[in-house]
Amino acid sequence: MKKLIITGLLAITTAAWAQTVVKVEDAWVRGTVATQKATGAFMRLTPSANARLVAAESPVAGVVEIHEMAMEKDVMRMRQIPGLDLAAGRTTELKPGGYHVMLMDLKQPLQAGQNVPITLVFEDAARQRFTQQIAAPVQALGAGHGHNKSHGGHKH
Repeated sequence: MKKLIITGLLAITTAAWAQTVVKVEDAWVRGTVATQKATGAFMRLTPSANARLVAAESPVAGVVEIHEMAMEKDVMRMRQIPGLDLAAGRTTELKPGGYHVMLMDLKQPLQAGQNVPITLVFEDAARQRFTQQIAAPVQALGAGHGHNKSHGGHKH
């Protein structure tokens, strides 16, 4: 019995040490105007091992999706994607005009100085899901981060 308990504890400890960690840096959310129902969240993600961003959640929005903006026949289009692959040790930037987390059906306007709680959902190479919670500060429309102002008024 003792051997079984020790083996179980070693397995749990090994699994805990093997868990992928994703470093999240420079997270921020674009502020909104009173009638705006959608905005983007941006950040840099660097995983310790190959991972995939598969979902996100936030209490400030009714719907949260992973999006990409890409050129299609000379037109910039935004679309939801099922996930975003993250290579071990490589930083993937979620930024205006590229990949981002879309916060839609906002429950209230987001103003500079607020922090938006976001839960990021990842999958590791074994397809085991794990979450990471962040608090992304709201930046005023047009302030800092080299914003692409055209995205703020995007309608879904």
